[in-house]
Amino acid sequence: MFRWYREIGPAERRTFWACLGGWSLDALDVQMFSLAIPALIATFGLSRADAGLIGTVTLCTAALGGWAGGVLADRIGRVRALQATVLWFAAFTFLAAFAQSFPQLLALKALQGLGFGAEWAAGAVLMAEAIRPGHRGRALGAVQGGWAIGWGGALLLSTAAFSILGQETAWRVLFAFGLAPALLVLFIRRSVPEPHRSAAIPAPARPFAIFSPGLRRATVIGTLLGLGAHGGFHALFTWLPAYLSLERGTSVLGTGLSLAVIIAAFGLGCLAAGGLVDRLGRRQTVALFAASCMALVVLYLLVPVDGTVLLLLGAPLGFCAAGIPASLAALFSELFPTGLRGTGMGFCYNAGRLGSAVLPLGVGLLSEVCGLGPAIGLSALAAYGLVLLAVALLPGQGGGALRPHTAS
Repeated sequence: MFRWYREIGPAERRTFWACLGGWSLDALDVQMFSLAIPALIATFGLSRADAGLIGTVTLCTAALGGWAGGVLADRIGRVRALQATVLWFAAFTFLAAFAQSFPQLLALKALQGLGFGAEWAAGAVLMAEAIRPGHRGRALGAVQGGWAIGWGGALLLSTAAFSILGQETAWRVLFAFGLAPALLVLFIRRSVPEPHRSAAIPAPARPFAIFSPGLRRATVIGTLLGLGAHGGFHALFTWLPAYLSLERGTSVLGTGLSLAVIIAAFGLGCLAAGGLVDRLGRRQTVALFAASCMALVVLYLLVPVDGTVLLLLGAPLGFCAAGIPASLAALFSELFPTGLRGTGMGFCYNAGRLGSAVLPLGVGLLSEVCGLGPAIGLSALAAYGLVLLAVALLPGQGGGALRPHTAS
């Protein structure tokens, strides 16, 4: 599974570890919010819709940050953009620990979202250009697996914090720990070179050039894929801890165990998706995982099952939910030319995130009508159905070749 790692060079390996670390720490910061939702509801007297609004606003600003991060990577370089975005999201996660009201928390999470979205764009285009084509899918899938590492870290920290400390103190400690990613910048500054492809390109074209006639179709289809991928993930996992604790009556340790199973399977799913992307192809891999997700969502959330079955279903659900996001960076990187690669990848991934930002709020509102489980399930089914539609519209994907620089 990891033979590709032995075949890449030292610079590629350093780039891999920098991007893996950035994405893992991104996940740590972001997933701490979903795990802290019950405590935030209690601390500030929030409704479910209020808690969903925080998630929605954060996703909206992450979408804007992602496009801006892609443009920044095209203008100042992939490595410098990665450093700046890591520092940004770490700082505002830390400051959120000191929020004294709902409006303050909302504003700080919104600012955190800008850096979170921008970091993915800078890191993804850096990886796409630094890793040789034959191993790009596996390397990007492994980096996406860093989400499981950060998610697992957030779960361990939150379980410890809420077991030892009171609710109001525990979530503040978690958010304060979000400053840790800033240390990654020291490694990036010393060890990661700028890719040769981006170091010698002409001045980048305008950000809106991704809507030119030659790129418009790729941009629209990429945005639909981003919308479905993000919509499915955020519909499921923003509210899943609350669903397990509030509607299923699962204890803190029981919720932690269920999430641990999902997270471990998610990491394995990212690795498997990377291999399938290089072997089976981009289109086929995404379609396979989307169809599997739809079937598992029905079983997990819309069919009455006992706690043991729910725990067992968590493994395939986490595994399949990983496949779509783990495939997107490799797919998007081949849709856009070098001078617009960061802009195009950042826009498609994060415009999808912007469109999906209504789902945390929408699930919260819909849950007042039909219950949290059905609200999550129906929203996720709609999102994964959109992924299948976008896959059907994709042009044929090549064997990993990146498009050269073009002016349009």
